[in-house]
Amino acid sequence: MGQGGGYGGPLERAGTCAWRIPRSYREDMRVDGLIFADDTLIEQIKKDQGPEQVVNVATLPGIQKASLAMPDIHWGYGFCIGGVAATDPEQGGVISPGGVGYDINCGVRLLRTNLEWADIKDRIRPLVDRLFDDIPTGMGQRGRFVFNKGELVRLMEQGVSFVVKKGYGEARDIEFAEAGGRLDGADPGRVSDRAIARGAEQCGTLGSGNHFLEIQVVDRVLDAHAAEVMGLREGQVTVLIHSGSRGLGYQVCDDYLKVFKNAPRKYGFSLPDWQLACAPVRSPEGQDYLGAMRAAANYAWCNRQLLTHQAREVFAAVLGKPWEALGMELVYDVAHNIAKFEDHDVGDGVRKEVCVHRKGATRAFPPGHPEVPAPYQEVGQPVIIPGSMGTASWVLAGQPGSMIHSFGTSCHGAGRMMSRTAAVRLAEGRRIDRELDALGIIARARGHKGLAEEQPAAYKDVDLVVDVVDQVGISKKVARLRPVGVIKG
Repeated sequence: MGQGGGYGGPLERAGTCAWRIPRSYREDMRVDGLIFADDTLIEQIKKDQGPEQVVNVATLPGIQKASLAMPDIHWGYGFCIGGVAATDPEQGGVISPGGVGYDINCGVRLLRTNLEWADIKDRIRPLVDRLFDDIPTGMGQRGRFVFNKGELVRLMEQGVSFVVKKGYGEARDIEFAEAGGRLDGADPGRVSDRAIARGAEQCGTLGSGNHFLEIQVVDRVLDAHAAEVMGLREGQVTVLIHSGSRGLGYQVCDDYLKVFKNAPRKYGFSLPDWQLACAPVRSPEGQDYLGAMRAAANYAWCNRQLLTHQAREVFAAVLGKPWEALGMELVYDVAHNIAKFEDHDVGDGVRKEVCVHRKGATRAFPPGHPEVPAPYQEVGQPVIIPGSMGTASWVLAGQPGSMIHSFGTSCHGAGRMMSRTAAVRLAEGRRIDRELDALGIIARARGHKGLAEEQPAAYKDVDLVVDVVDQVGISKKVARLRPVGVIKG
């Protein structure tokens, strides 16, 4: 299915910043569709086929409650980006690689520092230049950390703890990563040799597309108590890292889409879009994919940990102090493209374990949830929302509404508003790096095309997106961060 043309189907207002696509719209829908957006964003959302993908996901066997989309929704592969779906394995519920995404466990992590903007203002260019020189960016780049097959197997089984034990981090880096930086049930034996070969030299590399490493400054605190608990304050320097499972995760997705191609016919159901290729969770194919997906997710957490290690080294070298003395501690790390088994209320007071697909969506567990690290129990899980490189990013905190409305999920970013091709066309004859420089943002990339594709105009207004999840009660605003330096592929 292409992304051309807009959505012309029904949209009914369903509450504050919520729009329902009724199950009656198409006879193959098993549940309603539900999109979280305000009046401005819904008009933008209707301009592509993202809402029709919400409808398509509503046809999946075993889907519970509703097919959901966050305010950063835009057209994607099979599922829209910003899509959330929970399936019940006991009711033939399926697992879909398109509901996780090609970049398995693409995600972000935020590091705080004890530095003020005034401390690095005169050093920002050498800092950005050294980050760009030392950290591999761009498609296919190999990194300095090379693992043989045996080491990669252990890395995919153990997650972040494997690289921390090698000296690339500290114990709290494990504690403050979602799921402790490791999904149980990872099975590297289900990962193809091709995928392993692609991942052997890419752990600790940034990649291309919308991946970045950004130096930011906290420019506004909206919840003083939550910010204090997270160690954030106005004027403080932070570092945001956005990357995923690199070629390894991409290959896992590609491999299993081929495996799942014939599963619908084999298990007796049909799909409106072959990109939704899926298999029952309890099937051999479903279990194989879950084992491989979890292994790729663990690889992604290690990738972000090794990027963290390199960023710490650069700050230490440029500023002449050990990173520990600079207070470069992990605030939190969240996954954006993942499927996980969690207990949720699916309606009428029924609570059960479901398989939650988050495709370009962030977990947002509320205060008191057992999976929230002890220091954040009172305020809720940190939710980190990157904007475009010319606008703000946000830190939010998960709220009880996420468990009522969205299977414990929030948005994951600003959300694209135009294709990469259209963005490049818009940038013709311009120098995006110079435009950003004029705004006080130092940008380094392998080429002008990467910056053109990711220019601010290509994205929705992140402040509007964050307003929606705040109003719905899914996650609340804690602090706003503005970029001052960024490296990209």
